[in-house]
Amino acid sequence: MQQIARSVALAFNNLPRPHRVMLGSLTVLTLAVAVWRPYVYHPDDVPVVKTVVLEKDEVHSLLPEDSEPIDQAPQEEEAIPQDELDDKIAGETGVHEYVVSTGDTLSSILNQYGIEMGDISRLAAADKDLRNLKIGQQISWTLTEQGDLQRLTWEVSRRETRTYDRTDNGFKKSSEMLQGEWVNNLIKGTVGGSFVTSAKDAGLTSAEISAVIKAMQWQMDFRKLKKGDEFSVLMSREMLDGKREQSQLLGVRLRSSGKDYYAIRAEDGKFYDRNGTGLAKGFLRFPTARQFRISSNFNPRRQNPVTGRIAPHRGVDFAMPQGTPVLAVGDGEVVVAKRSGAAGYYIAIRHGRTYTTRYMHLRKLLVTPGQKVKRGDRIALSGNTGRSTGPHLHYEVWINQQAVNPLTAKLPHTEGLTGTERREYLAQVKEVLPQLRLD
Repeated sequence: MQQIARSVALAFNNLPRPHRVMLGSLTVLTLAVAVWRPYVYHPDDVPVVKTVVLEKDEVHSLLPEDSEPIDQAPQEEEAIPQDELDDKIAGETGVHEYVVSTGDTLSSILNQYGIEMGDISRLAAADKDLRNLKIGQQISWTLTEQGDLQRLTWEVSRRETRTYDRTDNGFKKSSEMLQGEWVNNLIKGTVGGSFVTSAKDAGLTSAEISAVIKAMQWQMDFRKLKKGDEFSVLMSREMLDGKREQSQLLGVRLRSSGKDYYAIRAEDGKFYDRNGTGLAKGFLRFPTARQFRISSNFNPRRQNPVTGRIAPHRGVDFAMPQGTPVLAVGDGEVVVAKRSGAAGYYIAIRHGRTYTTRYMHLRKLLVTPGQKVKRGDRIALSGNTGRSTGPHLHYEVWINQQAVNPLTAKLPHTEGLTGTERREYLAQVKEVLPQLRLD
């Protein structure tokens, strides 16, 4: 080997100088490429940027139809302007309430809020009666920090309340029977600085004030009541050992600028006017004139396969050409219309006190904050602004400040009582109206 090396060196030295320079340069370049190449190219000539090991059940999260890049931070939370009417009842932060209506089942109610079918099945196993919810009953629930169902409460009747707490093996049922006396109370007042303060001064609790606002939300913007406006509230309260245990709103009368507004509770738990006409305003299911392809579904538990963190997708993405007219799904007031970070051009509309809808990644805004809109009004043109991988509309529905699935959520619709139900309701109105006096 040494003899070969000496022969090569002797031959190299005997070459003309220009040849020695050229051969030396080629040798250095070849060595540089040999050293550098393994770090730039994969052996199969496929560029390597980063290697991520995924579990089998995580691969579906990387499908290209997801409109939002999942390897980035989750969609930033866009704040909705708040006021005192949005205050949570003390000690009940995170509690969601729902009144059972026609066609509801335990599964249909909880599924629209992203609660997994496994938890719903375990609940039903803990109490088969949950499969027979009745119109007008109320259920409420809380979630864990991971978004799983923690506790569900079912008000079976005025006297019976059942609670289901999460355990390692499912849900544990407990029941409470109250034997108090129900008494009707009339609470009257005059608006001073604000309705909330005036109602508290008149003797209503925070929970009762929330019930009044919810019943009247489609007729009245409580923030715009004037000093001197009057209200009367008929509340049925259960007294047990001299203490108030629970209450139920029976009727409300509110006089503003000389005009009277009413909301009276029917047997189905909903509120109607004096003629039995529903107070809720109808909603469109989709925020466009026609339905577009869904490119990313609602998923409150979406997990980022790269970071392992929960990056919830709180709405639905519709793939559509830029410039498609975006419609308000219901009557309401625009509370946000601006450009905001990852959301791009973004609109939020409040419908009453319970519902809020959001529209993101827009190209052009056609409304301004504070503007009143009607169902079907054009509010924007769709686009591709903010953090977006392609033209689409991100659409969200929030109920009581909690995101729900826009495709399955129980949205309000204009309705009224008919037949026997209406006759029974009108008979009830004759009893309630005389009690809602203002003087």
